[in-house]
Amino acid sequence: MFADKYGPWALVAGASDGVGATLADGLGQRGVNVVLLARRQALLDQVAEGIESRHGVQTRTLAVDLATETAASRIAEATDDLEIGFLAYCAGADPDYEPFLDSPLAAADAMVHRNCVVPMRLCHHFAAPMVSRGRGGIVLFGSGAGFAGAPNMVAYGASKAFDMVFAEALWAELHDKGVDVIGLILGKTDTPSLRTLEHKRGVLPATDAPADAATAEEVVAEAFANLDNGPTVLVGDVMKAAAQILGGLTRRQAVELLTAAGAATMG
Repeated sequence: MFADKYGPWALVAGASDGVGATLADGLGQRGVNVVLLARRQALLDQVAEGIESRHGVQTRTLAVDLATETAASRIAEATDDLEIGFLAYCAGADPDYEPFLDSPLAAADAMVHRNCVVPMRLCHHFAAPMVSRGRGGIVLFGSGAGFAGAPNMVAYGASKAFDMVFAEALWAELHDKGVDVIGLILGKTDTPSLRTLEHKRGVLPATDAPADAATAEEVVAEAFANLDNGPTVLVGDVMKAAAQILGGLTRRQAVELLTAAGAATMG
């Protein structure tokens, strides 16, 4: 059973809405208790209440800003009494989409800490007991922005490249020890943060669902279907095609292509 391999508790970072909340619900549906982690306590409480009422599992909420230096240690301390058999790191979207030099350096620092340092620390903390038990799962959410550099995504794209390679290397070390690891590489995905960003950029007239974006449910279905199919899982046909195209280009050509695509999107 799923819960026997990945339970009894899962930790989902970025669980207040979007893909993280959907993944947390899917874990509850599969009989796994869930620790819900994000910044906004009120939203976490709503998600937790829904999971408990629908699936009859236990939940615990933890409001933490993942950009803070003490985030990982606070999470470890708050879950010290739980057996975490599944770790999913869904946080780390870029809310700004602005040139590197137009943004304060603190924004890039926070991005790198949230997307690289904290998931690395959490994996180091939670993976060791998984290896000792000979079972467990880790899902790190990546992005096609990590395939090559592009304007307005300098720190974000670099952090997602780190996440992808980190997941691959962790899979190489752990997959034969009973711990499944995947880097889930997303393309455009319908989330509240994407809707807000697209509206801010003038791409959407209002915060409606982008017509060309995958749904959170589709992404989560791919995650559950491919937990033992690591190290890297490309979500959706568009992302698979993009990876194939970029793989046939030089690094400069890939950067130039993504730069042109971004300019076209901005009109």
